[in-house]
Amino acid sequence: MPGDRLQATRFELKYRVSADVAVRMREFIRGYLVPDEYSVGKPDYSYHNHSIYLDSDDLRLYWDVINSNKNRYKLRIRYYDDNPETPVFFEIKRRMNDAILKKRAAVRRTAVDQLLAGQLPEAQHLFSPGPGSFDAVQEFCFLKEDLQASPKMHVAYRREAWVSMADNSVRISFDREVCSARHFTGETTTAIENYSMPFEPDVILELKFTGRFPNWFRDMVEVFGVMQLGAAKYADGVHRLGEGGTAPAGFPDDCKDVVEKLLNYRARKARRPDGIS
Repeated sequence: MPGDRLQATRFELKYRVSADVAVRMREFIRGYLVPDEYSVGKPDYSYHNHSIYLDSDDLRLYWDVINSNKNRYKLRIRYYDDNPETPVFFEIKRRMNDAILKKRAAVRRTAVDQLLAGQLPEAQHLFSPGPGSFDAVQEFCFLKEDLQASPKMHVAYRREAWVSMADNSVRISFDREVCSARHFTGETTTAIENYSMPFEPDVILELKFTGRFPNWFRDMVEVFGVMQLGAAKYADGVHRLGEGGTAPAGFPDDCKDVVEKLLNYRARKARRPDGIS
């Protein structure tokens, strides 16, 4: 397994770009960054990324996104393949005002169902036991129990990622072919059926940095004329599946028009390309 280059605290800007612009931006980016460990040697520099998102039955975490709550979090289980010997990652992704804070722990696949059923985490559940990992999985389980959250959605896509050569202060990713499907178990499968593709034909571009906004980020978005727009994979996936009459519990039909307007507003709202508003 490649080393974990998690940016625990960072700023994150999202854009939606065309497939052609994404390819041209790659040539610009390679002057500053290198492919990350997962992208090296892969066709189109891309690897598969899978997440199972947890939420309460009344979709509290979903509504936090829709209402643009400044302080919110997501609970998800992330993995990259079907190999029973590789770990899955229990992740907490928080937004605190404009900053993104992430915690995650590498968990053995044999422990996923036990932890989702409410069993207290133990050292043998972890792929690499350590204070940081144990703290992360404990907090994940506490938030899950407090929210009475359970699996709700499987999100899959192809990710192309680029990182700084010297450290982990700058990271750029392109996410293509984002698929969302209802998923109510802890099964960490790469198979996904009856899915929606809420962002097609766009590619989601994410600029991530831990310190000062890099000047060349500003140059890049100006050269390619892209504007910062929202792209919430879980929330947009829930909304799109709800349109087909398959909305999870807590997504009443009479809310659909309101959510449509909120999502459209968020997608249209352009922010400054040189910082976070």
